[in-house]
Amino acid sequence: MKQSLQLRTSQHLALTPQLQQSIRLLQLSTLELHQELEQLLTDNPLLERLDDPLDNSVRLLADGVINNSTPGSDAPAEPGAQEAAPAAEAEGFEGGEGDSAGASESDGDWGELGRSKAPEDDDARPQLEASATTLREHLMEQMRVTVLESRDRALVELIIDALDDNGYLEESLDEILARLPAELEIDGDELKTALSLLQSFDPVGVGARSASECLALQLKRMPCVPLVTRRMALTIVEHHLAWFAQREFNKLKKALDCDDEDLREAQTVIRQCNPHPGALFAADVSDYVVPDVIVRRSKTGWTVTLNHEVMPRLRVNGMYAQLLKQGKGEGQMSAQLQEAKWLIKNMRQRFDTILRVAQAIVERQRNFFSHGAVAMRPLVLREIADTLGLHESTISRVTTQKYMLTPHGMFELKYFFGSHVATEAGGEASSTAIRALIVQLTGAEDPKNPFSDSKIADMLGEQGMVIARRTVAKYREALKIPPVSLRKCL
Repeated sequence: MKQSLQLRTSQHLALTPQLQQSIRLLQLSTLELHQELEQLLTDNPLLERLDDPLDNSVRLLADGVINNSTPGSDAPAEPGAQEAAPAAEAEGFEGGEGDSAGASESDGDWGELGRSKAPEDDDARPQLEASATTLREHLMEQMRVTVLESRDRALVELIIDALDDNGYLEESLDEILARLPAELEIDGDELKTALSLLQSFDPVGVGARSASECLALQLKRMPCVPLVTRRMALTIVEHHLAWFAQREFNKLKKALDCDDEDLREAQTVIRQCNPHPGALFAADVSDYVVPDVIVRRSKTGWTVTLNHEVMPRLRVNGMYAQLLKQGKGEGQMSAQLQEAKWLIKNMRQRFDTILRVAQAIVERQRNFFSHGAVAMRPLVLREIADTLGLHESTISRVTTQKYMLTPHGMFELKYFFGSHVATEAGGEASSTAIRALIVQLTGAEDPKNPFSDSKIADMLGEQGMVIARRTVAKYREALKIPPVSLRKCL
């Protein structure tokens, strides 16, 4: 076989670095976007951010003293800075002294936001959040003022360390005793005494070894409960807790030899108990979702606006840009300048795409914003993609982990897309609307005779929605609605 050199021309698709960055920024959530931006600001000295998210935070000096000076006051704005407008606005780059003056004026408002105008006022001091008390610290404080003997304190502290986050004792006393050194000569009675001391502490029910024991401890110390009702409630939680959880009221009435009124009173008392007493001291911090777009009602209908709180304001460093303009910069600085311009452009394009997709969603789901989830119509990604002239994968990236604030609450953009169910009239109904109808039906049902899944399917069929019982069960479980046996009340 003879070897030879040949020249051929062909076409192929290639993703430029700018396009790759645009796609990556588009699929990031708000939190991930700011994390990515902080890394880019660190790597590229020609890129600057005008809106510092830490402007209103408390700043400490090296010696631990609170710094009350205005951030950024030591670094005046560059007169030749080339500033970009907020990333989602339509303007391009803006330069000149007006931009720097605007940035200085924005920075000057920080003093009024961070502290009071009167320095001698107590409100002028920055408020620091106090640390939360843990369950162990709360129990240890009670032990120091209750238990006097050092040996008893050590045993109580040993049991406290064995508690879980809900305040339950996961290990048995025999297991705790087995891992103690034999030379301490500790017997099981001492551990039982220490556990009894711990169970007398606040919160009531701490130190329990099961849910039944936890509820029993709380019932014994609950004030203003009639003796007969207390005894019946204790009998239920100690011997028939499974029946109580499964709403087996007929079996309970037969075992306790009582009527509906007595069982209802016992049920009311038991429901006042907390099965997780230690959860009150949990240090879990709620994660708050920041919306990307906001929907408001106006005179002309529903309007969509971007949330400017999550839109970073970027610009190119004026000093470096001036050096490059004079031809004094190096090749690497020229590349970094181009990367900075790409980033600002891609950031603006990202928010512009999110706004366009959100406007298209609001236009098609107008009935939802006017009447609620029951008026949701079926919608797929392809419909929005064809309307905006974008690819379906682009719509998928835009609607993932992007949130919309509406008068009905906060929703991910994915929420407005859903499958459809056929109707008897030949139309289609959204699965989201069917879920909303299931919530309405179960919320208006008689607690003594709740609707079964088959009954709910028949009621939806009367409204023209052809849906199977197993589909109702699937939607009900997704909505975290208990089955009919657990929704039944006396």
